[in-house]
Amino acid sequence: MEPEARYTLVGAIVLALVAAASAAYVWLAHGGGAAGYHFYAIHFENQSLDGLQLGSDVNMRGVKVGRVQEYSISRDNINRVEVVVRVDRETPVSRNTKAVIARNLVTGLARIDLVTPGTPGPELVEVMPGERYPLIPEGTSDLEQIAGALSRLTVTGESALSNLEQLLNAENRETLVGAVVAVRDLANGLDKRLERLDVAADSIRDTALAMQRSSHEIAASIGQVARDGSAALRDIQPIGRQAQSALADLSSAARALERESAAIAQRLESTADAGALELRATARELRQGAEQLSRAAERLRDPRAALLGPSPSQLGPGEKLP
Repeated sequence: MEPEARYTLVGAIVLALVAAASAAYVWLAHGGGAAGYHFYAIHFENQSLDGLQLGSDVNMRGVKVGRVQEYSISRDNINRVEVVVRVDRETPVSRNTKAVIARNLVTGLARIDLVTPGTPGPELVEVMPGERYPLIPEGTSDLEQIAGALSRLTVTGESALSNLEQLLNAENRETLVGAVVAVRDLANGLDKRLERLDVAADSIRDTALAMQRSSHEIAASIGQVARDGSAALRDIQPIGRQAQSALADLSSAARALERESAAIAQRLESTADAGALELRATARELRQGAEQLSRAAERLRDPRAALLGPSPSQLGPGEKLP
């Protein structure tokens, strides 16, 4: 009886362990073990996952907040890798959070960094159609940007080298050498022309100095002439005043003579007919003399005409300057 009792006890214990294991599995499968975590899906298409493994870290701001749960290549798009990550429930994963790949340059191991630029948005809880978990969009890593820049630089360098090789072919080299020789000859010619320009500049400078000296001499001569003219005008002024007084006297004499001539003419007209013609001739001569005196008086009104002679506008009919 004792062996049967031991078998019964062992069987009961085994059944209890199996039941406990089954219960634990069911509990874990229904989220009992995942109650402290959230699962998210990430689709990587542009970044390489070299060095990423199951259990690799998931970081946010340098702090580990989860790990890689699973990953697989999509059947619909061979260039897309679907990764499932498990993240601590308290981690603030927002709609504007993005996932990027970061690597340790020493070990080559990769991790996933969750980056939230700016102010965090609403919490990411929505599950897209066809997905099991909320989808975190793929971001752009610094390494990827550097690699892209290096790739573009490489392409640009190859293109530049190709263009340089085409530029430096035999024909272009000959043309380039000819251009260099032409530039050298042009430089030599410019040197010679610059020497001539220096000589011309010296000549122009000497001419300018000579003109400056001449202008100073002319200015001095003009100043001397002006001073001499001023002295002459001062000497002429007394003569002008004397001429004006003489002009006044002549004008008075002319007027008196004209009055006397008119009176004599009137008296002669009343005389006898025999002497009328002679008296009229005498009167005409007196009038002519009066007119000459009047013209002399007009000339004396202008001291310059009295000293230097009449101007063309003061000449009488048929008169000319000597």
